[in-house]
Order: sequence, then C-alpha cells, then structure tokens
Amino acid sequence: MNNSQVTVPFVNLNLCHQPIEGELAQAMQQVLQRGDFVLGQAVRDFEADFAAACGVKYGVGVGCGTDAIAIALQACGIQAGDEVILPANTFIATLMGVVKAKAVPVLVDCDPETALIDLEAANQAVTGRTRAIIPVHLYGQMVSPQQLLDFATTYNLLIVEDAAQAHLARREGYTAGSVGMAAAFSFYPSKNLGGFGDGGAIVTNDAAIAQKAKTLRNYGAPQKYLHTEVGTNSRLDSLQAAVLNTKLRHLPAWNETRNTAAKQYDTFLQPLQDFGIIPLHNQSHTGHAYHLYVIRVTPDSPCDRDTLQQTLADSGIQTGIHYPIPCHLQPAYRYLGYQEGDFPHAEMLSAQVLSLPMYPGLQKEQIQQVVRAIEAAILPKISPSHSYSQVWQTTPSTLRRS
Repeated sequence: MNNSQVTVPFVNLNLCHQPIEGELAQAMQQVLQRGDFVLGQAVRDFEADFAAACGVKYGVGVGCGTDAIAIALQACGIQAGDEVILPANTFIATLMGVVKAKAVPVLVDCDPETALIDLEAANQAVTGRTRAIIPVHLYGQMVSPQQLLDFATTYNLLIVEDAAQAHLARREGYTAGSVGMAAAFSFYPSKNLGGFGDGGAIVTNDAAIAQKAKTLRNYGAPQKYLHTEVGTNSRLDSLQAAVLNTKLRHLPAWNETRNTAAKQYDTFLQPLQDFGIIPLHNQSHTGHAYHLYVIRVTPDSPCDRDTLQQTLADSGIQTGIHYPIPCHLQPAYRYLGYQEGDFPHAEMLSAQVLSLPMYPGLQKEQIQQVVRAIEAAILPKISPSHSYSQVWQTTPSTLRRS
C-alpha cells in the first residue's frame, strides 16, 4: 500500500519524537562536543539509569537484542552443550542468541490464551543437561515471576529474561528485568524504548555477571589489549545511548497511553469475541507494556486472518503478524530435529495472530476505525442482508450474532 493511502499506521514514531526534538538534539549535541562515541559518558549514564528503572543494580549496553541474549547467557556461565529452554513462538533472535552462546536450544509450547511460555510444557522438557530457561515477555506482558521462580528453584535453573518487548512492564511486584540472574533488552526503533538504530542492553543485580558482560562485549577485554575471554564487538553507541536516556524519561507516560489504548480496544472488540475475534489475555492489568496489541482470528470467525489483514489494508489500516512461522519450523533450524505438530499451540497462533496498530498517540477515533473495519469484514459474511452502517453505533459496538 502506498503510504499516502494509510489512514491508521501500524506505528507512528513521529508522535513520540516531535514533542521532544529539542531534548534529543541537545543530548546528541553533548556527545558530539565530547567526542566519546564508543562507550562514552552517555553509555555509562544510560546503563545506570536504565538499570535503576528496571529495579536492578547494573546495566550493560550492547549492539543489539540478539547479542544481549547471547552475552547474558555466557556471562551467567552457560557453556557449550548446556540446554536452555525457550518458547517456540518467540522471534528468531531468542533462538539465535542461544545458538550464538553455543548452548543447545530446547523449544517448548506456549499458552494459547496469552502466547507466553507454557511452564507445564517446560516441566516436561527438563533433563539432566538443562541449565537455564529464557522466559520471553512476549508482546509486553511478563511471564508470571512467581511461577518462574518456583520453576527455576525446583530444577536449580538460571532465569535469563528476554524482555526485548517489555520495557518497564510489571507483574506481581516485579519489573521486567528484575526476576532472573540477567535480562536482555532490545532498543530497535519501534520498541517501547527505541533508539535511532540497533541497540540492546543486559541488566542484572550481580556485579560479576555485569563485569563479564562488559568484557565479552568489548573483544573479551576487561582492559585495553588484555583479552581474557573469547568475546565479540557489540557495544552500544554513545549517540544511541543519549537518545535512549532522553526517551527513558518519557517511557512511563508512553506505556500508560499504550495501556489506555489497549483498554479501548478491549471494550470495542468485546462484542466480536462471539465471532472469533479474541484478544490475547492480559494477566498483568496495568503492568502490561503493550508493545503490541494482538488478537486471534480463530476458526469461529467467518473471515480468516489473512483475508482480514488484506481487508484492513484496503481500508488504509496497517497491521502486522508476530510471528507467521514458529521457530521450530524455520528452515535454518531444521537441524534441531523438530517437526510440524510438535508445538500445536505455537503453530495455531502463527496462523491466527494479528497485531493491530499500537503506539503512544494512537487516538480513540482511530481505534474505533480499526474495529469498524474488522466488523465490516465480518458482518457481510454473517448476515448479508444487514447494512454495516446500521449495526455500528457508538462505543461499544452493538454487533450481535443473528
């Protein structure tokens, strides 16, 4: 679709950036004046401030979220051959991070109502070689911290959180990043806290893990020209850190507006649940960071997911699919030995999930427009004799099964 035809974009970063252009320019100018573009003062400031916002002691800026997972695992002592449990329905970067750390990824299924890792399935996957679990706080909702801690204690496992989509998410008194031994974040531009390019971070309460992560990200060198680890070059740029620290001050308010928008979606979509349009279940209430607002287009819907997505696109509404192919069916990872049917919930969600527009600044009227368009796609297939304009009223919709 031509951008000029878009009436409700999937993401609109300008709504966050334009009001703080002056703050961003000043922060970047300070880096230019200092000239410390690699591991400079802005990086140290952001590492400290972001760690504090997550409720932990230490932060380590790295080049991207994938590296954050790999380095976090290595810094926690995960070695070649150690098994690490993770969900099959995550973004491929989680799996890639495990492989980069030379560990053995062990995939498990998810809860179909939340899309979060199924800890009962994880129970069945534990072996004598299992060393860690990566709970993915998918779409902005944390996996239950208490259940995670109970699980890890039972099997003496490390928890390394994938919080790439869950900046400042909360649940059960914990903030994302404060549950496990370490946590990995991504600052890809469209994230709740996004940079002007790639970036990532590791947070932890353990000083030794933080120091090892800093060593690993910088050629394995705790000091210049002394290489004690087989490391890599994965350093958060000072300019990106300056941008991120500026935006961090606004993140709580931005997350609050996402939560408000999600509640509006919930209200307007409620009548459509009878017709197979099911939002993923929020178990965290206001603690959900809503990086994405995701619905399931189930078999009860008269309109399949792909048709609905195309119909919305024809109406100028952008949507996304996160994710259309689960990890175990990706061609590059066939060598792991998984087959179609191994993780039925992950496979089901890959065919049903649809991410609706979600970003700070999304207006109630735009959310209504999205829901009207969904109704317009569904209603004629239910009752062709009814006029769409006759059934839509003000909030919430009055659409009912005939």
